[in-house]
Amino acid sequence: MKIGDKVRFLFETGGGIVKGFQGKDIALVEDENGFSIPMLIRECVVIDTNEYNFEKKSVKAPSDSPKGEKKEVSNAETSPLGGMRGGLSMEVPGRDKLNVALAFVPIDIKQISTTIFEAYIVNDSNYYLSYLYASPTAGGMKLRSQGIIEPNTKLFIEEFGREQLNELERVNIQLFAFKEEKNYLKKPAVDVELRIDTVKFYKLHTFSTDSPFFEEPALVYDIVRDDRPVRQVFVEADELKEALLKKKSEDSRPNRAPQPARKQKADNTIEIDLHIHELLDNTNGMSNGDMLNYQLDVFRKTMDEYRGKKNQRLVFIHGKGEGVLRNALLKELKSKYGSCISQDASFREYGFGALLVIIK
Repeated sequence: MKIGDKVRFLFETGGGIVKGFQGKDIALVEDENGFSIPMLIRECVVIDTNEYNFEKKSVKAPSDSPKGEKKEVSNAETSPLGGMRGGLSMEVPGRDKLNVALAFVPIDIKQISTTIFEAYIVNDSNYYLSYLYASPTAGGMKLRSQGIIEPNTKLFIEEFGREQLNELERVNIQLFAFKEEKNYLKKPAVDVELRIDTVKFYKLHTFSTDSPFFEEPALVYDIVRDDRPVRQVFVEADELKEALLKKKSEDSRPNRAPQPARKQKADNTIEIDLHIHELLDNTNGMSNGDMLNYQLDVFRKTMDEYRGKKNQRLVFIHGKGEGVLRNALLKELKSKYGSCISQDASFREYGFGALLVIIK
């Protein structure tokens, strides 16, 4: 018996969902009215289990895995196919359509600006799934995880920090569905590219507690819904800019949308405004630390974008304030972009509120 199981009482009418335990003998059972009832475990019968909350165990990743990382799988008996339950039946009535999701879970939701995140693939179907999980790079694709996911369970695929969010702006998931030791209906292979909104990783309210697959808050993206791969609508930056400008001209209210944060001057200098209101429409739920991290992410992306363009001049407008952002930019330049030249930008144009960087 574990948290999330549905039970009925053996010697009296009633039952509910197990919400916790008191010592070794007492289960706290929440009934349909929301009341927690202490009940002896031996007087409860499990009638439905929460199969998505298997206890995890660690197994060694393949020898070519980076940094000797460990890969966690659901706590199940393994077969030669890897991570399967052999001949055990894991099917649930009504789940022969593929429903698959990618989920991100913060390890410490209370420390959202510094916490490590876990990534899972959730298989809400009666099929085994052979999967590949990768992200695009300049030279092609980077394989992040591969393997087999059991029916009606979830699989831990990687752990990452905030410094790796740039790699996850787009991810690719490929799936091949089958059943073991029995006949099954053939499912088309799945190849889905998801665009991950990395800004959401800075905001508490984007991690929902409503997911049936996790007891902790999670950010969940559908991959397949009722046998249909999810197709996101991608809007290019130029199209989005045009739509915003058109909307602004039609609306008499000023400052409805923020001005573009980047512009090119006559001498080919690129000007990037790092004021948070120029980068985000809404900062509700973001702490000062969250906003600083977002501004630094914009700085890093810009530096990486122009890294190969020798003598390119970049002006980062940080404002005056207390100098927190300026000092953070100088620290980044020293630690990651030591070959570049930096100095205060023109006082006549920016006062003391901007930094000039020359790519070298």
